[in-house]
Amino acid sequence: MRRWYFLAVVLACAVGLGSPGRAASPQQQEQAPPDERAPGTSQQPVFRAGINFVRVDVIVTDDDNNPIIDLVADDFEIYEDGQLQTVETFEFVRITPSTISDEPIRPIRNRFDEEREAARPDVRLFAIFLDDYHVRRGSSLRVRKPLIEFVRNLAPTDMVSIMYPLTSLEAVSMTRNHNAIIETIEKFMGRKYDYEPRNAFEMNYVHAPATTVEQIRNEVSLTGLRALLMRLGGLHEGRKSLVLVSEGYTNILPPQLRRTSATALGDPRNQNPFVTSGNPREQALRMTADLTLQTDLRRVFDAANRANTSIYSLDPRGLASFEFDIDEGVGFTTDRQMLGATMGTLRAISDTTDGYAIVNTNDPTDGLKRVISDASTYYLLGYTSQEAPADGEFHEIKVRVPRRDVNVRARSGFWAVSPEDLTRLEAGASAPAVPSNVDMALSLLTARRNQRFIQTWLGMTKGDNGLTRVSFVWQPAPRIPGERRDEPAKIGLIASGNGGMTFFRGDVAKESEVLAGDGMVDAARAVFEVEPGPLQLDLSIHSLSGGVIDNDILHFVVPNFTGTEVSLGSPRVFRAQNAFEMRQLRANPDPIPETGREFRRTDRLLVQVDAYGPGAVGPDVTAKLLNRGGQSMTDLPVQDPRGDIPYHMLDLPLASLAPGEYLIELTATIGDGTAQQLIAIRVTS
Repeated sequence: MRRWYFLAVVLACAVGLGSPGRAASPQQQEQAPPDERAPGTSQQPVFRAGINFVRVDVIVTDDDNNPIIDLVADDFEIYEDGQLQTVETFEFVRITPSTISDEPIRPIRNRFDEEREAARPDVRLFAIFLDDYHVRRGSSLRVRKPLIEFVRNLAPTDMVSIMYPLTSLEAVSMTRNHNAIIETIEKFMGRKYDYEPRNAFEMNYVHAPATTVEQIRNEVSLTGLRALLMRLGGLHEGRKSLVLVSEGYTNILPPQLRRTSATALGDPRNQNPFVTSGNPREQALRMTADLTLQTDLRRVFDAANRANTSIYSLDPRGLASFEFDIDEGVGFTTDRQMLGATMGTLRAISDTTDGYAIVNTNDPTDGLKRVISDASTYYLLGYTSQEAPADGEFHEIKVRVPRRDVNVRARSGFWAVSPEDLTRLEAGASAPAVPSNVDMALSLLTARRNQRFIQTWLGMTKGDNGLTRVSFVWQPAPRIPGERRDEPAKIGLIASGNGGMTFFRGDVAKESEVLAGDGMVDAARAVFEVEPGPLQLDLSIHSLSGGVIDNDILHFVVPNFTGTEVSLGSPRVFRAQNAFEMRQLRANPDPIPETGREFRRTDRLLVQVDAYGPGAVGPDVTAKLLNRGGQSMTDLPVQDPRGDIPYHMLDLPLASLAPGEYLIELTATIGDGTAQQLIAIRVTS
């Protein structure tokens, strides 16, 4: 199984162990910070830079949870993977009304102002994630007041952002306009188990089963949470705090709530505690759902550690005894299990990120005060890793203060740079030149040929209302002679965009047969519309026995075909071995495109492509056949759109070509505007 992670150069990471406590006593609060520092340290630390330099923010308290503020650098011991490190930089951070600068508070009007103000030493950064998908309506009404009080207790210099699961990351900004934050909180309305669609995105799965909708909502919420964490991580090196308002997560519903259509009325016969799913694989389904959720949560943990952000989970249910309402008919045992599981996810998120889970309490005030307290008093340490890991793996860090009656909280480790990151950094100015379009097309041809289980094709054309229509096609990769492998049967596909919006989630099972190699093979297709911009495809490949045999994550940039420039949609390639098959392809209004690019000389190719321009008149499209060096061999005739055929089309027999690699060059032109695409193919004997 392949594992994919965000590639980032880690210049600073924070680490920790967590333990809840009480508010500081008045005597401790009146104690002044130390005036003297250890030799070689100062109030303004020298910030180091380098791929092996690690930052650690540490909270140190006594047994009564009062902050200990008289420590110096020599009082700390830092261990990376069990090996003692040398503390090189040291800073004691304490933000109180007396330490806030008397300078006038500058307005935040743009991203530049935001970054400048976030870098000030007397500024604390907070974020609130209102997960309305996982909060019931009544709970959202209950939690408004303590959240508003939390915002009112912030200092005027503190910067805050607020986000919903479907909020675009571009719309998220740090602000000192606390009144605007309060106005947003006052409108917070939970939607847990309320599946009525409220936007075009939710209309895409309005008739999906309730369990599928819950899984989509989990993906949207957790992806949005990760995006917010990365946003915070780019603003400030010190500690950041995120308040997650949620009732927790689960990837499966009890049988009583598994409606085949989420928005349909429930069957009254199912609303009793004795209803079961009747599925003999129920246990396996629950285990699979739990493993998928744990993987998604792990990504949140990783993002928080990289961003040096602590997550404080706030469960608005209060002192909860039940997860479901009595009219939902869920049995007591199942109810308690679901309540414990969802609450457990909140604890895991907070414990792993050095935050605090505000759960099982009707008064979250003390927990929210702790958010401010933790961000106000901590030590920021830095060291250069002796092992200088560059393996892209997680490395454990432990921080100790060898004194009695001392509690130390920090994060649990950091992610090292990967070998690929290190190579790019070392290359510097001598980085290799950007490959030509020909080289890139040929490299994609090789990569496609080397796929082990499946071959995929992603097509993009103009959709409705400014969206782009995406077609995902897969078929089994050609089997290598003598190789034994599990045969793929279906693909679990999640298509998500920038900010965590999920455009498609479901299984893409075999649909029909297309010609490939020595015979007919099964192919499958999914079609959905997305917003232009970044697109991520998460694939899980399932075998005939139902097990997952491989995973993959693919990244694309979806073009906007409604602009003022000339553009080409994704070319669709089809194969025919004789005239009869070619007539069938031409007569079929929506055939499944080929995913492979290796053909025999006896094949004929049919290529379809859509061309777009700024006006009502479409572009002219021409085509050429190129050799693998990119030199033109011959012009290819292109049939223009006519009648009920809205696309350009060309027919290419391969009989006259010698075995080798070739490229089909497609060019769309209107006036001075042009767009071009290359299709690399391999011809065998």
